[in-house]
Amino acid sequence: MEGDEAVLTVRLVRSFEHRNFKPVVFHGVRVDQTVHDFIQFVRDDVAKRPGLPPPFKKYAYDTMKIIHQAHGAKDNELVMSLEDDDKLILQDGQTLRAAGVENETEVAFFRKEDYGLFKANPQTFDW
Repeated sequence: MEGDEAVLTVRLVRSFEHRNFKPVVFHGVRVDQTVHDFIQFVRDDVAKRPGLPPPFKKYAYDTMKIIHQAHGAKDNELVMSLEDDDKLILQDGQTLRAAGVENETEVAFFRKEDYGLFKANPQTFDW
């Protein structure tokens, strides 16, 4: 694999409260593309991806945040950490590389409004 390409895991987060998410792996991702372009690519791919339940395909994802990087420590949050948003939320105009994305990075893809509501009152439902 070239240095400009990476394998990324994107965690599609439908509900923070219910811990409802699906990981999707992308191979050969160009890390020199913008976050905006990658978000559009993932949206298009998810909408057509076979085997993914319809609620995940049609959701209005709009924000990505780094959850974990290769050889780094993982936190014990089941969906994702609520900390370090200023460093870990990817900004549209940046390239993935400039945002800190590298090979084997895991990012969450979610709706920013849902995240804000959950962060204000971080309770989960245990079924």
